[in-house]
Amino acid sequence: MSKGFDPAEIMNQARKMKDQLAKTQEALKERIVEAESGGGLIKVFANGQSEIVGIKIKKDAVDPADVAMLEDLVLVACNAALAKAKKLADDETAKITGGLGLGF
Repeated sequence: MSKGFDPAEIMNQARKMKDQLAKTQEALKERIVEAESGGGLIKVFANGQSEIVGIKIKKDAVDPADVAMLEDLVLVACNAALAKAKKLADDETAKITGGLGLGF
């Protein structure tokens, strides 16, 4: 007789996956990605939970006559850091879910 559909086993596997995902999310707080703009004038650091955790601005980036450029450089670096953080989180989640695209 072949082994059939076992709802209890499916639920057990789902619980294990949920636990692994929770541990991964916690670990992502400690994983830091870095992005820069303006040839390194602006550096932004984000963790794997898409939280900006630091910004470094070189003095050369600060021109009181052109604040708009500084704002643009910060915005570009922040968006790049958040994109890297999302990719990191997606990659780590895919390792657990097998790329099922569950949207965690």
